[in-house]
Amino acid sequence: MGTPCSRLGSENQHKLRASGQAKKTLHFLFFKMSSSSSSVLFSTLIIFSVLFCNSKAVIQLPPNETIPAVIVFGDSIVDTGNNNYLKTIGKCNFPPYGQDFKGKVPTGRFGNGKVPPDLIAEELGIKELVPAYLDPLLQPQDLITGVCFASGGSGYDPLTPKLASVLSMSDQLEMFKEYKAKLKGIVGEERTNFIVSKSIFLVVTGSNDIANTYFLSHIRELEYDIPSYTDLMVDQATTFFKEIYEQGARRIAVLSAPPIGCVPSQRTLAGGILRKCSEKYNQAAKLFNIKLSATLDSLNRNLPNSKMVYLDVYSPLLDLIENPKKYGFEIANKGCCGTGDIEVSILCNPVSATCTDASKYIFWDSFHPTEAAYRTLIPIVLQNLSSFF
Repeated sequence: MGTPCSRLGSENQHKLRASGQAKKTLHFLFFKMSSSSSSVLFSTLIIFSVLFCNSKAVIQLPPNETIPAVIVFGDSIVDTGNNNYLKTIGKCNFPPYGQDFKGKVPTGRFGNGKVPPDLIAEELGIKELVPAYLDPLLQPQDLITGVCFASGGSGYDPLTPKLASVLSMSDQLEMFKEYKAKLKGIVGEERTNFIVSKSIFLVVTGSNDIANTYFLSHIRELEYDIPSYTDLMVDQATTFFKEIYEQGARRIAVLSAPPIGCVPSQRTLAGGILRKCSEKYNQAAKLFNIKLSATLDSLNRNLPNSKMVYLDVYSPLLDLIENPKKYGFEIANKGCCGTGDIEVSILCNPVSATCTDASKYIFWDSFHPTEAAYRTLIPIVLQNLSSFF
């Protein structure tokens, strides 16, 4: 659960969003102050409140350390709504998505409720929700504590986002550069550099490369075998990590590929009549993970002050799937939406029947976990964040 500070911040945020007058006031305070000293003082007070919240975080930080923001790149596991504003069929800003979100709002998150960026920011005591960068309602103060650039359907392989008509990792990087310029306008260059260097950069992608671009479409399968394709993925990932490092990122948390062969849709497509986990999909994910972990170790040795942390989600998610009752779940091989076998995105829509209690399911649709599953996994995954300090 979030800290009292994060909950208080989220409640105030909801009040501000609900009040048009408050929005105008904030806009005035940020952009219309004629006195530069007043502007600096106001920005400092905001940042101080963020740092104070961090001191109350569930994960206790070492003395004199802070995590001012969470900045997110990747795919649908961490997309908090950017695809809403793209010309793509890879959207979920309609019911039943968001049925367990506050107000039952389908925000564009690929799930029934909150997704990993929200839960991580909440656990760190930063804020309750990490907004999508493309959200037209994005407030200046949102930038200070982090935003999400992720796009559902993206991947390390540049071909993957092209197939889905979504934001590539390069597109997301360009948006981050724009974000930095906006942040400098709010808090100044020195504070921007501090925020960027101390924030957690969360990178979550790779599943679509393996499941869709390689196995489902067969496009890459014609050119590469699994070892060479995972090399391509790692090469592209390495380029991205170096680029965000050059932009000032130092604390970079990279999630492994999951046991992609065990998600409901892949069981249906490649698991045979019994819908077993697809071992060839899982073997590809494991091979990629071995290479990814080694690459991050190498980058840490060669890039000064780099703290790139490999976060294993493969093992805990596989354990969750294989032993659901141990964690309080009942259904592991189907999603809550529709038949649970194949529905995802536009196939999981207002006419789809949904389960009565998503918290009993590990998966919400045929590809994405439920909020309950994320809440089980996040504390396990976050244990490795101590490597940052």
